[in-house]
Amino acid sequence: MNKSRARPPAVAGLFYPLDAAELRDAVKGLLILATTGVAAGPAPKALIVPHAGYLYSGSVAACAYRRLQESGASIRKVVLIGPSHRVPMRGLAMPSADSFATPLGEIPIDESGRQRLREHGLAGISDAAHAAEHSLEVQLPFLQVVLPAFELLPIATGLAPPAQVARALEAVWGDSSTLIVVSSDLSHYHKSFEARQLDDQTKLSILARRSDLSDEQACGSCGINGLMEVARHKSLTVELLDQRNSGDTAGDRSRVVGYGSYALYAA
Repeated sequence: MNKSRARPPAVAGLFYPLDAAELRDAVKGLLILATTGVAAGPAPKALIVPHAGYLYSGSVAACAYRRLQESGASIRKVVLIGPSHRVPMRGLAMPSADSFATPLGEIPIDESGRQRLREHGLAGISDAAHAAEHSLEVQLPFLQVVLPAFELLPIATGLAPPAQVARALEAVWGDSSTLIVVSSDLSHYHKSFEARQLDDQTKLSILARRSDLSDEQACGSCGINGLMEVARHKSLTVELLDQRNSGDTAGDRSRVVGYGSYALYAA
């Protein structure tokens, strides 16, 4: 009998707390702050969320995940797509692991979704692309707190045209029990006022469901562009939930990273 293999956490203790109780409390605290004074919204089909350390982008990410607190019980699968920061690659890559682990426990991989993408030639297998990648990992504790139980399909992106990403998302789109999460930060290392101007242009592109973002506008542009292709095809509506940068949260205003969170809804 083959032994189950888990992809271990790579950035626990760096991007988010290592201790399980501390991590759960941190996520719950961020969600409480994000929910205060905000009316519950409809169930989203997809989210766009940032992926920096929780000190910097956790509050912006929480504004997206709060949307799942009322509707998350029906979600059984999460397709999570984000950029490969450390391993240059072309196309889309999934891990061979059976689960992804965080201090909050293990999340089983959606084997049927992984097999479907492989059979259609839409994504390959690369454990190297996932081994140290933070863009997907930092989303997991939020998902573990707001969802009762789910299977995960983690996809790292390299150089890939929007149409290729869109085809992959369409292949695993599923029904209302499947959630799509695109992990992306926005502009990098500009002065705060310059970043706001740049990120405002990115915001307009996302709200217009355009699929021509560059890597300079968003490090997860491949995932966003592919999602926007599907959003136009399926007539999804897009809502801006929060947009700030690290100068607004916990960083130096002379060299900031932009963060935005969005929810997409089926018509």
